[in-house]
Amino acid sequence: MDQGNWLQKLRRSRRDRWIGGVCGGLGEATSLPSWVWRLLFTGLVLGFGFGILPYVLLWIFVPEDETWYRY
Repeated sequence: MDQGNWLQKLRRSRRDRWIGGVCGGLGEATSLPSWVWRLLFTGLVLGFGFGILPYVLLWIFVPEDETWYRY
């Protein structure tokens, strides 16, 4: 996958979200599932204490997905 391609299509997910949709959006934009991203951010918070900062920055600066899905 082209590195610029996944970065351009990165959006916060409206379907796969627990808090802000950041991990769901990363899961949709990359080849890793969203649970891996959640585990990574949780590990960074618990292990090193700095996982919250990148998550909050992504929550602020990554736009939300414009597509609305009905369940």
